[in-house]
Amino acid sequence: MWGLLQALPAQAKASAVSFQTQDGWNIAALYQPAQADKKTVILLHDIGKNKEEFTTFCSKLEDDEIGFLALDLRGHGQSQNKGIYEDFAKEGVDNDYNKMARDVEAAVNFLQKKGVAEEDMVLVGAGLGANVAAKAASMYPGVGGIALITPVTNFRDVLSIPALRVYKGQVFIAAAADDKKTFLEASLLRNVAFLSSGEGQVVFATAYDQSGHDLLDRWVTPELIQWLLTPQRPEIKPDIVLEQTAMDPYGAYDPVPPSATEDALVPSVLY
Repeated sequence: MWGLLQALPAQAKASAVSFQTQDGWNIAALYQPAQADKKTVILLHDIGKNKEEFTTFCSKLEDDEIGFLALDLRGHGQSQNKGIYEDFAKEGVDNDYNKMARDVEAAVNFLQKKGVAEEDMVLVGAGLGANVAAKAASMYPGVGGIALITPVTNFRDVLSIPALRVYKGQVFIAAAADDKKTFLEASLLRNVAFLSSGEGQVVFATAYDQSGHDLLDRWVTPELIQWLLTPQRPEIKPDIVLEQTAMDPYGAYDPVPPSATEDALVPSVLY
């Protein structure tokens, strides 16, 4: 038994790291390198939360050898050397909530020094972090994708629509239907991203309830992990298969109805 335990590889543990933004914030983070040919995810938490909110999700990323860099955004967690978020101005295009994009900038620079290419980075945000991820993607259009968990059009004047009009890459958006306002705003953002990025570039995942980190942990993680592994939408086959009949030499077709199994499928992810 002991020999078997010795043969099992030890689970890698994320390392505590820190880096500084251009405007002097010390950003605390947890870093786990990706395995070969896998993405590295920059994780951005919701307002009033911290990097530990992603603990469950990070364990799933480790299972699939996806790397991650989970941040304490300025004013949160261990990133409070210049103040706390409760004191930030709630309005203004240059308030500290908007300046959280600089925290992402510092994270991108940190990963680049570790040899991670920009196209191998994915920004994942929940709540406030979703809007920050969208804004940061407009600064780094070369990142490999952005995943927005319950984004809204305006969070403390961090605007997501202008950013999504700029970003042309892969987009994952998730929202639950129980909060009508948030769901409609997320749906609007899905449409903006579709118009910007094009067909096959946007995934919209729905759920019954929850928001932010709770939505991620309870409902969305499997879909998000799959998207991180294969972000490009697979070819969708038509619902009705058309077969040319020998009786019609002019090219008429008889529809073949879907099977009972196909009728039972209810999609939870919309492209």
